[in-house]
Amino acid sequence: MKRSFLPSAFVLLALALPAVGQITPSKESLSGLYPGKAYSPYAQRSFPERPLWGDTHLHTAMSVDAGLFGCRLGLEEAYRFARGEEVISSTGQPVKLARPLDWLVIADHSDAMGFIQDLAVGAPEILAFEEGKRWSQGLQAGGEASVAAALDLITTFSQGKVPKELLIQYSPGAKKYSSTWEKVVKAAEGYNDPGRFATLIGFEWTSLVNGNNLHRNVVFRDGADKAGQVVPFTTQAPIGSTDPLDLYRWLENYEAKTGGTALALAHNGNLSNGLMFPVDAQYTGRKLDEAYVKSRARWEPMYEVTQMKGDGEAHPLLSPDDEFADYETWDAGNLDLSAAKTPDMLPESTLARH
Repeated sequence: MKRSFLPSAFVLLALALPAVGQITPSKESLSGLYPGKAYSPYAQRSFPERPLWGDTHLHTAMSVDAGLFGCRLGLEEAYRFARGEEVISSTGQPVKLARPLDWLVIADHSDAMGFIQDLAVGAPEILAFEEGKRWSQGLQAGGEASVAAALDLITTFSQGKVPKELLIQYSPGAKKYSSTWEKVVKAAEGYNDPGRFATLIGFEWTSLVNGNNLHRNVVFRDGADKAGQVVPFTTQAPIGSTDPLDLYRWLENYEAKTGGTALALAHNGNLSNGLMFPVDAQYTGRKLDEAYVKSRARWEPMYEVTQMKGDGEAHPLLSPDDEFADYETWDAGNLDLSAAKTPDMLPESTLARH
């Protein structure tokens, strides 16, 4: 079932009553008035008039970078909060939105789905690995220890050093992975309320090339009948890939298989060391060609410009405390700060200020 983006509308028809006095204008008196235009400013409008507010990038406790940083709320709480209900936050306080959202995409990371829940309870299959034991202990300790564990896990993952035997338990093909995705789809279906609150099924494809951010959020327009036929695309070989071209092929295969519709939203290009928006060649060394340009235009019609980390639309002069303001001037490096941004990657305007 296609997701409905527009609320139900009631059309009121007004019957015109005969005027007490009527004037019959002559053709000459009307000539030149409103040429080619309707008198009513609301007639023949071809653009939306009612903005619908939502979020394309919400993580729950299922995502490592949320769970290890203190998020304890899951799918149910996220949907209830978004549609205007009062919930108890991760800090134990009652919270409620001033205005409910019209729609929501919960986009938890596709890599290692189900991992963070087992990490939180210290599952034996995780504690069997030294890294898993360290991360679990950090999460259990909370506070700075949990933050340190999160940063260590993110760095380890971004550099491809998570033990393969551990990761394979939380990858496509594994029972835990499939059951976790089923929960994601089921929750979205359960809270979808056409005309009042739309839940869009999605996930975040977390490509990190030597720590360089190439993340995309994948959003389905379809319900469980189609999105439930697949499992998310990941970055881990042999099934997954870090190459956006492979993500585009996955999206194409999804639509061909199910008859559904999906798109991708890239974000945080300021942490990609220039790889998010290449000017001559992709990170694989392949030159930019017509196939790349058409594929990206087809599957990525939009770009995410703002999130809680900062706002890519803001200018550093207006937002001096926002490191993410104007993504081109972020010169710290990649996502895990393992590689600094080199001078030849910086715009001339940035170099002039440093």
